[in-house]
Amino acid sequence: MDIKNLESFLKENNQPTFRLKQIQKAVYQDGASAFSEITSLSKDLREKLDQEIEILSFETVQVLQSKDGESIKALLKLNDGNFTETVLIAPKPGTWSACISSQVGCPMGCKFCATGKMGLKRNLTSEEITDQVLFWRQWLRKNSSDLTSKPHPALRATFSLERRRGKLSNIVYMGMGEPFLNWDQVRESLQILTDKNLFGFGSRSISVSTSGIPEGVAKLAEEFPQVNLALSLHFADDKKRSEIMPVNRKNNLESLKKSIQNYFQKTKRKIFLEYIMLDKINDSRQDADNLIKFIRSIGNVHLLHVNLIRHNPTGSEFKASEKNRAQDFKNYLLKNHIGATIRKSAGDEIAGACGQLAGKL
Repeated sequence: MDIKNLESFLKENNQPTFRLKQIQKAVYQDGASAFSEITSLSKDLREKLDQEIEILSFETVQVLQSKDGESIKALLKLNDGNFTETVLIAPKPGTWSACISSQVGCPMGCKFCATGKMGLKRNLTSEEITDQVLFWRQWLRKNSSDLTSKPHPALRATFSLERRRGKLSNIVYMGMGEPFLNWDQVRESLQILTDKNLFGFGSRSISVSTSGIPEGVAKLAEEFPQVNLALSLHFADDKKRSEIMPVNRKNNLESLKKSIQNYFQKTKRKIFLEYIMLDKINDSRQDADNLIKFIRSIGNVHLLHVNLIRHNPTGSEFKASEKNRAQDFKNYLLKNHIGATIRKSAGDEIAGACGQLAGKL
């Protein structure tokens, strides 16, 4: 929702100043999807607002739900005809995380990623970024009651009451795009999400993921030191990383190491290293040794945690590492005192998992 537009509308219609906060609470925190739902406003004002102000900056084209009810993906049509996607994931009963996009497409060109194949269409505005969160708050508000009485047939047996009544607790900038290449709008969106008068999320409930833009890491540390940082590493070998992740040709492992060290000096906070596991490409014992060596070279090993993610199908030539191979890789890291977890892949059956977003039906 365009806050400045709303504020101007209220002034032009001679509304008292408290109306703005009244509407902001109803929309941002309570999940009202139409002004007609805000019964504390007069009927005339509600009708006029519904006629002249759009709450969401896009049209919902399609919402897909996984059979287990733990993942929901939305395809959104922007006002200029472009499409973006956002995903809602339940990592545990009663808790929801919104995975949001910062760009239409992505300029990074990582070979294993469906979004990267799109190229960059354009940056999203801060309104379009935060409206994805607003959309999911509205969706949860509506479907909590709907599903309690009339659950979707595919979800009736598995979509627990606890999960239906769950709360949107975490935001992750892990959808389409590279957040640090749209920093001005991402910065503004972070300010809106953490504003107590708007969404009111705590900084530590938000994570920003990057493919490795040192300047962006520095800006996040300076301006939002309590927001979580995830770095999509995937390779601890410059040759392999440059071949599959073009960003490494400009920002190699040495530059990433320095940016991480500087981040630690500023924040003293943990960084999550994302590591997509590709069959017989980056899952060997030598690859694990390279990763251990890289992490130890950074220092503050206790502040680095590796999230291992078996590759999700994206129509590329790559395949996921075998489960046993991924488990052996993790155990070897743990044996060498490197924190590591095999992250559960959520949303792959609806093409909503890591690397699968492509902005289409």
